[in-house]
Amino acid sequence: MLFNSFIFLIFFPTVVLLYYLLPHKLRWLFLLIASYYFYMNWKPVYAILIFASTIVTWGCGLLVEHTETRFKKKLFLTISLLINFGILFTFKYFDFLNESVFTVLETFNLRWPVPNLDLLLPVGISFYTFQAVGYTIDVYRGDVKAERHFGIYALFVSFFPQLVAGPIERAKNLLPQFHRMHSFDTERLVLGLKQMIWGFFMKLVVADRLALFVNATYNNVDNHNGTTLLIATFFFAFQIYCDFAGYSNIAIGAARIMGFDLMTNFNRPYFSTNIGEFWHRWHISLSTWFRDYVYIPLGGNRVGKARNYFNIFITFVVSGIWHGANWTFVIWGTLHGLYITIQKYFKFDRKRFKKFTALKAGLILINFILVLLAWVFFRANSTSDAFSVLGKIFTDPGIPFKESVTTYIYGLFGLAILIIKEIHDEYFPERYRFFESEKPMVSAFASSMLLIIILSIGVFDGGQFIYFQF
Repeated sequence: MLFNSFIFLIFFPTVVLLYYLLPHKLRWLFLLIASYYFYMNWKPVYAILIFASTIVTWGCGLLVEHTETRFKKKLFLTISLLINFGILFTFKYFDFLNESVFTVLETFNLRWPVPNLDLLLPVGISFYTFQAVGYTIDVYRGDVKAERHFGIYALFVSFFPQLVAGPIERAKNLLPQFHRMHSFDTERLVLGLKQMIWGFFMKLVVADRLALFVNATYNNVDNHNGTTLLIATFFFAFQIYCDFAGYSNIAIGAARIMGFDLMTNFNRPYFSTNIGEFWHRWHISLSTWFRDYVYIPLGGNRVGKARNYFNIFITFVVSGIWHGANWTFVIWGTLHGLYITIQKYFKFDRKRFKKFTALKAGLILINFILVLLAWVFFRANSTSDAFSVLGKIFTDPGIPFKESVTTYIYGLFGLAILIIKEIHDEYFPERYRFFESEKPMVSAFASSMLLIIILSIGVFDGGQFIYFQF
């Protein structure tokens, strides 16, 4: 089920109403059923995969906690990792690896008889797999106690607001919240609705409107000049940000209405002065997951400089692979790994630039250009397309592609509102408050205007969120 669908507009209020009407002891069961219904609206049979991941990680968590020998604890942890990552590999990476092997062997006139599986990628499999696996690792480390209530744990893995695109929650934060009694809170309702409205604005008015230009350009690279491709790349930077951050805002807002607090996933990343800061602001739940479960186990910064650089680089390459089974994502992750390794080598200190100055503005611009360069590989349909885009941007100027006037006007109008709000939240959070005003009339007026804009120029047939495919 999509957030930006008519059925969700019926589903969510119904869930909230029944949730608060039910006694506390039945709410976990109701939310679990609602969450599975939410997921099964896409492809019912793939709910079996979530259930399998839930059983494996829950069972292994209990076994890890009740086993005294370190060898057996590692054994049960390994079983959990192998089964979960095995499922993820089969559905997401097998065909990619199989085709890569076939291509390499073909250059040497060797046959590779293994056929592709041609499996449909389950929506959200990377997200709920990482969340479930993170729980098992936390139990192994002793960071959390194993959850004995299977139903509560199953809800932790499948909680519908953040099931298919995060934030990737930690057991320490989310699991205890399912045991608490949540009473209806008008303030939480208002705050949650406002966050959801802003999320819908980001998705429908900015992301899906800009996507009309981006898709028309990137899906036909050969027929567009460098100027058009540069504009499309610039638009894509905000398309993917508003698409993903928009989803996160809707998810966090929806959970807040029901009394749950999900972690912040985005914090105005394009105001970063370097790539390290960018990853402290972009997809925070994933970057902290890789930090805690990949980077630190590799040795983190507790090793020599060369090994530390290697750990950083490998972590970002793996992050690229997580995003998709395509060499474009591997290159995207590699670029970010190189960026941060170079930043680390030159010991760039981001704390020197707390105030906005001309120097900070220049650093923000340079960092944005570097991120933009990497986005080319993230968005391109193939590596050849990506290199073609870069080549044309630097060598083939021309008149921009003449998309419909409404696409330009509406897209730029939505983008302008976004940038103004981002600047306000970054540098003047306590001044000129409208959307978050403590005055009900002012806040209601700002929210109403956003709703009118969404209904007037929002794209309601834009389809699923980008990160569903990861």
